[in-house]
Amino acid sequence: MSAIGNIPVPINEPILSYAPGTPERTALQAAIKELGSTVTDIPVVVNGLEHRPGKTINITSPQRHRHQLATVHQAPAALLQDAIDGATEAQKDWEHWAFADRAAVFMKAADLLCGPWRARMNAATLLGQGKTPHQAEIDAACELADFLRFNVHYAERLLHEQPISVPGVWNRLDYRPLEGFIYAITPFNFTAIGGNLPTAPAILGNVALWKPSTTAVLSNWLFYQILQEAGLPPGVIQFVPGESATVSDVLIADSRLAGIHFTGSTPVFHQLWKRVADRLDQYRGYPRLVGETGGKNFILAHASADVDALITALLRGAFEYQGQKCSAASRCYIPRSLWPRVEEQLRAEMAMIKMGDPADFSVFVGAVIDQRAYNRLEQVLIAAKADPRVRIVAGGKCDAREGWFVEPTLLETTDPQHQIMSVEFFGPILSAYVYEDNQWDEVLTLVDSGSPYALTGAIFAQDRRAVVEADKRLRHAAGNYYVNDKCTGAVVGQQPFGGGRASGTNDKAGSILNLCRWVSARTIKETGNPAKDWRYPYLG
Repeated sequence: MSAIGNIPVPINEPILSYAPGTPERTALQAAIKELGSTVTDIPVVVNGLEHRPGKTINITSPQRHRHQLATVHQAPAALLQDAIDGATEAQKDWEHWAFADRAAVFMKAADLLCGPWRARMNAATLLGQGKTPHQAEIDAACELADFLRFNVHYAERLLHEQPISVPGVWNRLDYRPLEGFIYAITPFNFTAIGGNLPTAPAILGNVALWKPSTTAVLSNWLFYQILQEAGLPPGVIQFVPGESATVSDVLIADSRLAGIHFTGSTPVFHQLWKRVADRLDQYRGYPRLVGETGGKNFILAHASADVDALITALLRGAFEYQGQKCSAASRCYIPRSLWPRVEEQLRAEMAMIKMGDPADFSVFVGAVIDQRAYNRLEQVLIAAKADPRVRIVAGGKCDAREGWFVEPTLLETTDPQHQIMSVEFFGPILSAYVYEDNQWDEVLTLVDSGSPYALTGAIFAQDRRAVVEADKRLRHAAGNYYVNDKCTGAVVGQQPFGGGRASGTNDKAGSILNLCRWVSARTIKETGNPAKDWRYPYLG
């Protein structure tokens, strides 16, 4: 008889240091050299077959925008239709695999990722997405492996959630996948999110069409190869890079669309939701929409804050990965009594930050992702320089000669309602408002109402009363809330990630809550000795 698989209890993948003299540093440097000297040809993969339809685009490195890394083929409408047909056909077999067999694919993928593929995945993320060795490691290796292992664990827990039975009756829940395909739309800024969005539903028997971000397609392509090596059957996840409008037009128009798993901008998610709503009566079922979008994330300091800890949180939270994390600190509120010291220390520390190519391991800040991001951020800084309500405290320069470099910048405004305190920039720009120490109550209202988003936020205070009051007043202001720590760096299994309001559906990637969205439960009641007389006793 077949045994019931005992899924290992996951632990977070240990983070390697890449310190001088370590083997991982040597391996990463070799992988950077290898991948950086090759133009990778990236196909469309449908039903396990590679397609090169003809139309291609070139992928370049953000820190060296004349350095071509890859050529990526674009999926045309006809091939996308084949991908839908193939995925829905593949589901007929995949959903009936034993859970242990499906789980084995993704656990093996995690082991391959953290073993023989680790250096290449990190190198692809560094070269293609501009991450430093540390940022690549915590993303492309550790977080992605954590997603795979913890999602398998959470899926097993979900399957064990069963109703009660009474004598003579056996009740159970059958956790079916959604009927149709999942459209996974993944972002540039996290390789881990790129891998998680199609695989989380697939663990539960769903099939997905994965549209990777163009600017993250190199690392995403390597991960897709890992899935193939791990034994993922053809058609379960179709790899369909392509022009956004073309892919969405075809997939959203199909009656078999069962869900959208999305990370990206708020306006794009709004468009997707509206387009699905407009076609609601044409779908086989109601599509599940799961989205994590933008943020104008805050750090609030109380007069009792530990200034050294606050400074570290501001620097790391705002400027790691060029402020391109969904969770990055973008606005801060500093009491008047602390501002002189905070300003002085931030100026001094920001002057020490080295900006450049992250292949140089002494670099802390790299380039923003592409020219469109560079142009947008440059316009923000040009406007700030001309605005009498804004002062550039530090930074403010841009340089596009070699790569898309935007200097880490601290802005101060005297107007707490200014757009620099409410509009998401998605770059290395931190806005500050200095409040009077006796305005703690007012500033709590400002933080809560100052932005349409509610993704991440942090409070720094040694006064416990201030911590308690902020927790109460800011309860809905952030889905990931931190006390005396930076507002970035959520770890799978420790801080499930997601926010509300304009920041998304808050379905908490990396938790059992997210997996619940990808099942359609069927209740089964089985009676051992069914009634054989329609009459109830009261009729006697």
